[in-house]
Amino acid sequence: MQYQSLLAELIDAFCCLPGVGKKSAQRMAYHLLDKNRQGGLTLSASLQQSMQDIGNCNRCRDYTESDECQICQNERRDETILCVVESPSDVLAIEATANFHGKFFVLLGQLSPLDGIGPNEIGMPLLASRLKEGVIAEVIVATSSTIEGEATANYIAQIAEQEMGEQIQVSRLAQGVPVGGELEYLDQSTLALSLANRKLI
Repeated sequence: MQYQSLLAELIDAFCCLPGVGKKSAQRMAYHLLDKNRQGGLTLSASLQQSMQDIGNCNRCRDYTESDECQICQNERRDETILCVVESPSDVLAIEATANFHGKFFVLLGQLSPLDGIGPNEIGMPLLASRLKEGVIAEVIVATSSTIEGEATANYIAQIAEQEMGEQIQVSRLAQGVPVGGELEYLDQSTLALSLANRKLI
């Protein structure tokens, strides 16, 4: 019986990362072994602790080490505005703009019936209960512009209307021409969205 060497196991372990193939994984493994063993030990310890201790916020489902994340606990954030995103990395992206001061709800996915992902799998019951609290005045839907993202956005709008009617305003992130973009280089879908989402100046 042939056993896999530790080096081969290390290379295979790196392959679990997105965008990392066999060659890249091999370079990472050899770099740590050749030049930075202490860094490898630090990485290993951090990975183990993170996998064990990081979970999801009971209120918004973002990543956190406690029952509620720091954003949900922050009383200075605007409770009346809720931004719904697909993943914790989307929270990070919106926070980096420093222009949003409300609260978040993380779906951890998007509706995809063909893949067996329905409303329960992306936390719609929890979102509905948040809306029923009667505090939220606006829901900003920040899902992607894919077919699944659009379907998810429409479903959220339906839930908001069912639960609170006109008491809650549902908005969608504007989509279209990026800052610094030139029209001749845009794809047709992006340009069509830009025309549809035009505003007065």
